[in-house]
Amino acid sequence: MTYTWRRKLADWMTAYLFIFPVLLGWGIFVVVALVMSLYFSFTSFNLLKPPEWIGPVNYLRVLRHSDFLRYAVPNTLKYSAVVVPVQTVLSLIFAFALDQKIRFRDFFRTAFYLPSVTSSVVIGIIFVWLFSPKGVINQLLGLDVNWLYNVQTALPTIMLVNIWSTTGTMMLIFLAGLQDIPSELYEAASIDGANRMQMLRYITIPMLRPVIFFVVTLGIIGTFQVFDQIYIMTKGGPLKATTTIVYLIYFWAFGDVTPDMGRASAAAFILALAIFAVTMVQRRFLEREEG
Repeated sequence: MTYTWRRKLADWMTAYLFIFPVLLGWGIFVVVALVMSLYFSFTSFNLLKPPEWIGPVNYLRVLRHSDFLRYAVPNTLKYSAVVVPVQTVLSLIFAFALDQKIRFRDFFRTAFYLPSVTSSVVIGIIFVWLFSPKGVINQLLGLDVNWLYNVQTALPTIMLVNIWSTTGTMMLIFLAGLQDIPSELYEAASIDGANRMQMLRYITIPMLRPVIFFVVTLGIIGTFQVFDQIYIMTKGGPLKATTTIVYLIYFWAFGDVTPDMGRASAAAFILALAIFAVTMVQRRFLEREEG
């Protein structure tokens, strides 16, 4: 018994020794940062003097701020409402197509997935050039539109870039889900006389429901946290037409003349609570549908 106990203890110590670097990094850059941010959200802190405890004042300041209510929240909601459904539907269509036995299937899978592994900064810079007044898009369409500096077109343009760059990841997830569906179900349905649309409706979609929930959840989290395309392509302009919640958090923390880490931290936690609430609503909806 003593030998077995010592052996188990040695195995535990060896395992934790290997994962210690990961746990250390996670503890410092996630747990400690999260606790400090929560503390800062209840303080007045501008990086120039020690934090001063002021209670929940920052949360009230965020919820009453005109930039947050008039621009950041509506822009983020519009962005998510367009990008998430479009990228979900497109990625599902691509996954269906590339799950078939077609020529050059591996090439198309790689081509569709490639934008997802390309640096978002590089993608942003390329599309700034493509959508410039003298860029390729205007040349091909015969237009003279300043896409990224027009209040009406700036946000839709960034939506288009995000859909193009993220659909490949969602497609890969759907493709894995499709390949996980037992082929016996389709064979049995075929014997019973079901056509392809009936198989899609009664077998494929129900079996993919957890995957759809996962993809939509990832999409909502990603769109609520959109920042890099905004920063690279428009910096929140023109006239704050592309200012989102995360970009506003960045601006309050680092972009303004006087940094306001307390207000930025409060806005970050409000965003985290909003994402959590939306995810829980989706989960309840999925469980009700399955029940």
